[in-house]
Amino acid sequence: MEILNQYQKIVGDAINKYSFKSKPNEFYEPMNYIISLGGKRIRPVMVLMACDMFGGNTEESVKPALAIEFFHNFSLMHDDIMDKAPLRRNKPSVHTLYGINSGILSGDGLVFKAFKFFEDLEPETFKLCLKVFTKSTILVCEGQQYDINFETQQNVTFDDYIKMITYKTAALSSSSLAIGALISGTKLKNVVAIAKFGKHLGIAFQMMDDYLDVFGDQSQLGKKHAGDIYENKKTLLYFLAKKHATESEIKELDYWYLKKTDNIDKVYEVEKIFKKNKVDEKALRLIEKHTEIAQSYLQKTDISEDNKKPFVELANYLLKRES
Repeated sequence: MEILNQYQKIVGDAINKYSFKSKPNEFYEPMNYIISLGGKRIRPVMVLMACDMFGGNTEESVKPALAIEFFHNFSLMHDDIMDKAPLRRNKPSVHTLYGINSGILSGDGLVFKAFKFFEDLEPETFKLCLKVFTKSTILVCEGQQYDINFETQQNVTFDDYIKMITYKTAALSSSSLAIGALISGTKLKNVVAIAKFGKHLGIAFQMMDDYLDVFGDQSQLGKKHAGDIYENKKTLLYFLAKKHATESEIKELDYWYLKKTDNIDKVYEVEKIFKKNKVDEKALRLIEKHTEIAQSYLQKTDISEDNKKPFVELANYLLKRES
């Protein structure tokens, strides 16, 4: 996807330009490390793309795009600490390399650095963008807490799950597109529509992440196979299994999801229930459903069909990861 590569290069150049060179090294080095691990940098790309496709000056959206990327990496640093995850993108996670204290403090630093990247915007745009950004950062944190709660909570519903992933994942993709559109100066109806496109794309993306945790190629993903099962995370696969499994299989799921253990038997037995009930196929259908909802909101914008194409290509790119 050529246009994605172009935006990623802009983000990469900006990250190099604004890398941290201040002291103390113990504070800034972990920030530079997590940012340098790269990844697809989709969220800042969304900011640039929305600004560009709605007719704005892309240069004005570069720093706000970095704000999104910095906040996202803060959330990864702290998530890894809470999940005791040893790897991030096939490299040691920040707390593994630098220690938990550095992971917490440097993560906090990234949040405050993120807010500074909005300072160059015009006052009215600054106010609107900061309102969207602040709301999404709070939702991400609330979503993370729900995710943690669900590990030990027994009466979690599918609607609870959708709320959690909407907050934890979809809120930031939605706000990324909204911020880019706001910087462009486009109509409010376009901002609302592209934000909802981002919301449902984010939901589909998280569902795909849940799917890949068990059914993906872990050598490509850089994560521990079935890490969600080990951590008792109630993901899309879990809810689909609970809905379609037999009574005895549900009892077995409940048994394993009460035990937080590295016992490989747990993963084997849970995966067996998943496969027997074809939750992989059912998950892919739900992913397709939310992708279609996202596309319907894209069609509600009044930009040209040519300017809609990059968003369609972005959705296809995000949802065709290694499996």
